Amino acid sequence: MNPNCRKRMNTIRLEVMRVVSQEEIAPAIFELVLQGEMVEAMKAGQFLHLRVPDDAHLLRRPISISSIDKVTKQCRLIYRVEGAGTAIFSSLKTGDSIDVMGPQGNGFDLSDLDKQNRVLIVGGGIGVPPLLEVAKQLNERGVEITTVLGFATKDAVILEDELSRFSQVFVTTDDGSYGIKGNVSVVINEFDTEFDAIYSCGAPGMMKYINQTFHDHPRAYLSLESRMACGMGACYACVLKVPDSDTVSQRVCEDGPVFKTGTVVL
Repeated sequence: MNPNCRKRMNTIRLEVMRVVSQEEIAPAIFELVLQGEMVEAMKAGQFLHLRVPDDAHLLRRPISISSIDKVTKQCRLIYRVEGAGTAIFSSLKTGDSIDVMGPQGNGFDLSDLDKQNRVLIVGGGIGVPPLLEVAKQLNERGVEITTVLGFATKDAVILEDELSRFSQVFVTTDDGSYGIKGNVSVVINEFDTEFDAIYSCGAPGMMKYINQTFHDHPRAYLSLESRMACGMGACYACVLKVPDSDTVSQRVCEDGPVFKTGTVVL
């Protein structure tokens, strides 16, 4: 086994966390609040690997952390029901427990930003939730934030009101049923602001656009989603290629899920 993988396995946290609440906030999209000691170690942009409470489902499911409250030791996860495993998650009730591995991944670099800085946040669909904690923490430092959100339709819009507390928000929908018609590029391409940092998470097409548009930006970040198996870098099921190399690769679970633009091939 790779020594780095062995080291990672020795530091993994496993905890049975308590379900504080759960609510469907949009069609097939649920907000799950968990409580446990693990919250104290969480950083914006990381994810949790949840065990499905059903022995028929062996693989854990990765879900990004949407918000963190270290005082109450609670975290919020927002996920979309896409299969049998997440459908089981959606049936959890207050007081239930769930086996959690984490926090996983490297998270976003939010260091050295303050009221002198301008930041762009770009989220799409179910990629919006991990950006909420980013906006909250940057707002606490006085950073000027502009947020652009992209959704398929009006019914899919989530977290607009919460993000509006921390930033100026633009919303786009593919069908024009809400906000600006089109995708996030319609808004971003019109900006003449020089942003000191860019934080993004969304569908592959959106991430490819951000990766290309801000390829050479010194502080532009992509949070990528991928199908995972082990979730700790040992199985290499979530590998991305590195530019100009046929041999070097990066694992979304271990080396990510956050990458600088220009460092992976999308």
